[in-house]
Amino acid sequence: MDKKEAKRVEIINVALELFATKGFYSTTIPDIAKALNMSVGNLYNYFKSKDILAKEIIKYISHYLGNKLKEINMMPISTKEKTKKIVEVYFETAKNRPHMIDYFLRVYLSNREVFKDGCEGMICVSEFVTEIMIYFEEGVRRGELKNQDFFSAFGLFMGYLGGMVFLKGENILPKELEEYIDDISNNIYRALSAK
Repeated sequence: MDKKEAKRVEIINVALELFATKGFYSTTIPDIAKALNMSVGNLYNYFKSKDILAKEIIKYISHYLGNKLKEINMMPISTKEKTKKIVEVYFETAKNRPHMIDYFLRVYLSNREVFKDGCEGMICVSEFVTEIMIYFEEGVRRGELKNQDFFSAFGLFMGYLGGMVFLKGENILPKELEEYIDDISNNIYRALSAK
């Protein structure tokens, strides 16, 4: 990674954290520049607007999670085992990179108007969504998952994971997320299973 790309990734990570903690509208470009110890003008050399930066952040998160899921999809294991691994990756990300999940839940899903030009539908999260589609399609092809509407299955899977992460973030869960992996992955698999 060259210096310019490294700086771009640094800006994305700092803005991601600020947007996730302070909120999209409460965070300004000067706030981001100050946190990076750089001038506002220099920041605009990397990202022409806050909205463009917001879209690049969601693509960055999609790329990160998409790559993790791609690794799982390529493993020669059962769909049930893949389900557990996806739950593990999501919870691991929520624990080690919480701002990624917070950004998705609190910025991307809550401020759809910011993402309307260029991020319609699932365009900006396509890497992640594509890998989830592959997981479902492969599971159906192998006879392990029932053939159903993608969005019904996707909503069940991601709603469950997002809900658990949200509850953890609100300090409602009595245990750590990792302690729920077996139960949650079994529940998701049973709900999607063809058997």
